[in-house]
Amino acid sequence: MSAQSGRDMLLKLDETGAGGFATVAGIRTRQLSFNAQSIDTTDSYSSGQWRELLSSGGIKKASLSGAGVFKDASSDAKIRELFFAGELRNWQLILPDFGTIEGLFQITALEFSADHTSEVSFDIALESAGLITFTVTP
Repeated sequence: MSAQSGRDMLLKLDETGAGGFATVAGIRTRQLSFNAQSIDTTDSYSSGQWRELLSSGGIKKASLSGAGVFKDASSDAKIRELFFAGELRNWQLILPDFGTIEGLFQITALEFSADHTSEVSFDIALESAGLITFTVTP
């Protein structure tokens, strides 16, 4: 895979819960991370006293974060509404020439900042709340 433009990595929200995804903000920076906890099954009979892990065990999670500016007042309102309600909603992260990550996420952090000479910006963090799917870009 060759280098990709960062602006092509898109974060989208299913605004109504009906499966229609829309970009709700101008996300300038974004990050996706996957984590899986391990389950240690080591005992006194473990070969050479090396740690042993349970295959496919543990809890998996995905975390999304981003920073940017809202594209309009309605998108700002929608994200604030979801945060204060603690509501779970489907989100997509489009990774160009790689694929689409999609799943149920909850907004776990929402921060606003502003400089007196520029626009109001925000930082958002989302944590997965269910199965995450990955669809390869054809």
